[in-house]
Amino acid sequence: MTEFWKEHSQSATVEEMMLDSNAQQLTQYELPEILELLPSLDGLDVLELGAGIGRYTSHLIGKVNHVTAVDFMENFVEKNRKDNSHLGNAKFIQADVTQLELAKSSFDLIFSNWLLMYLSEEELISLEKKMLSWLRPGGYLFFRESCFHQSGDCKRDFNPTHYRTPAHYNHLMTSVTWEESGEQGIHIYGFDTILSRNVHTYIKMKKNQNQVCWLMQKARRDVVQQSQGGFSTFQQFLDNQQYSRKGILRYEKMFGSGYVSTGGPSTTKEFVDLLNLRPGQKVLDVGCGIGGGDFYMAKNFGVEVLGMDLSANMVQIAMERAVQENAPLVSEMGAQRRNFPQKSFDVVYSRDTILHISDKLELFRKFHTWLKPGGKVLISDYCCGQKPWTPSFQDYVNQRGYILYTPQNYGKVLEEAGFSDVRAEDRTAQFIEVIKDELKRAERIKDEFIQEFSREDYEAVVNGWTEKLQRCEAGDQRWGLFYATRS
Repeated sequence: MTEFWKEHSQSATVEEMMLDSNAQQLTQYELPEILELLPSLDGLDVLELGAGIGRYTSHLIGKVNHVTAVDFMENFVEKNRKDNSHLGNAKFIQADVTQLELAKSSFDLIFSNWLLMYLSEEELISLEKKMLSWLRPGGYLFFRESCFHQSGDCKRDFNPTHYRTPAHYNHLMTSVTWEESGEQGIHIYGFDTILSRNVHTYIKMKKNQNQVCWLMQKARRDVVQQSQGGFSTFQQFLDNQQYSRKGILRYEKMFGSGYVSTGGPSTTKEFVDLLNLRPGQKVLDVGCGIGGGDFYMAKNFGVEVLGMDLSANMVQIAMERAVQENAPLVSEMGAQRRNFPQKSFDVVYSRDTILHISDKLELFRKFHTWLKPGGKVLISDYCCGQKPWTPSFQDYVNQRGYILYTPQNYGKVLEEAGFSDVRAEDRTAQFIEVIKDELKRAERIKDEFIQEFSREDYEAVVNGWTEKLQRCEAGDQRWGLFYATRS
């Protein structure tokens, strides 16, 4: 590793540090994109690992209380010190991060850009434990890595990089824990994922999906929600239960390639046609699943799509498909905690996702804020009939953690959030026909399904669809389509 970076740090230029001849142009667009993803920096103590020549250091210094910038290449550290030490609130350290020792609970944010991909599994896990100890409770970790393959065009006779998948990073970074002693005893901490997404600059300029970044937060791991089946976060519950990777692929087999929402490609085409999309518009897909609808919109209408989902497994599969199809999709995990600048999007689109959200009014108000004047919101979602419900439906809702409204009340919440021209349609009859068609399709591909998964998986899915049909026919479960405008 040292020899590799000695070769690529002789002049301490941004081209050397990024291993790319287009580094100047990439930096112009990438840097503000990355900085926008960080939490509020006011008053924070920041540890920057792998700071290099200070491409980000100079911008962090102007916004935070103090920056500790670390890199193991002397040329890079000296260049960073020369350019930025006069600003006064920074310390520059030459050190190997695998050997670095710092005081516990010293930082509010750890920032790392292209570092973890140069560490072995053992080194990464060891560093993660240290980072958990260095951060104050509630502190943040931001990191960005090259996944799948290299990005820079610099010739390399030797390449020490570990090109992990985003799923691998998700697993490594959320499974490690750290015990910390305090006045109130021993607490166990780990990282919760706030967001994970592709770097749009690389998609736009290089048609490259492999640049992925994460924002994580140090959180208690010894506080477990009983309603989440023993998992410490709802996201972990989803990814280990309903939306395990196998579970997602089973859904896709029923809905159609690329889709995990009702009706798959047929309802997607029908609903997207209502939006009158135009080239260059920006679409936010909340609950993007594995990206089928986003690929459809991007390829057929020339729009720029940001797909978001709470499930790390969904986002991982969407990223993999985007790489395979070379599709211009930015996928992001963590819709509930995300805030965008006002008037960022022309369309907010969501399919069968918001049923998990307890405060729908707050979320719809965010949608209203994020939309440009005249922007459209289109939502399909699970709904319910009037109470009282049957005991079996009540048990189903409780087990899934759904918060369901009648179609009429769902539309009223959109109106309360500030939307105009709200159309709230009960599409349960269509939902029933779609379920029946999907059950017929399941029968046609039964042997193929069992070969790909198992007989137990086939029976579980068919039983699930049959029960869904029965809930609808009993009047408990409804399906709504909602369309509105920001005036």
